[in-house]
Amino acid sequence: MRWLRARLGQVEGERGSALVEFVFVALVVFVPLVYVVAGFSAVQRGVFAATAAAREAGRALATAPDLGSGLARAERAAQLAVADQSVDATDVRLAFVPAGGDCGSAGGWTPTLVPGEEFSVCATVTVRIPLLPEWIDANTATGQFVVETDRYVDR
Repeated sequence: MRWLRARLGQVEGERGSALVEFVFVALVVFVPLVYVVAGFSAVQRGVFAATAAAREAGRALATAPDLGSGLARAERAAQLAVADQSVDATDVRLAFVPAGGDCGSAGGWTPTLVPGEEFSVCATVTVRIPLLPEWIDANTATGQFVVETDRYVDR
């Protein structure tokens, strides 16, 4: 057996070094790689949640019989869409801008739901990166959906 080890190049003083090297490489390479993948997937999940929330809130609002129930429907639809992406539903904010407006300037404007009205629904979702503290909430994703209410609807 000894001659076989010598022939294969295994020296007695290096026994177990492969295990140490593997653990070192796993800690230095694989752990950060897994963290980066988890971080990117959290951000992507937030982007999907924001776009889905804006779309569903816009659809719910456009088909509502009146503005009061429409806003409640839009809020609930956005919460459900965000929850479908496994994002905390309390981290979603809805805003509305007139047609052609930018979500960055979304303020206190509210649609009137008159037939043929165009407006955008902006849904902002706070993205939580794994292992970062809760108070770091500068990572947000915003989804925008353009809504045109039906021209031939009796409200």
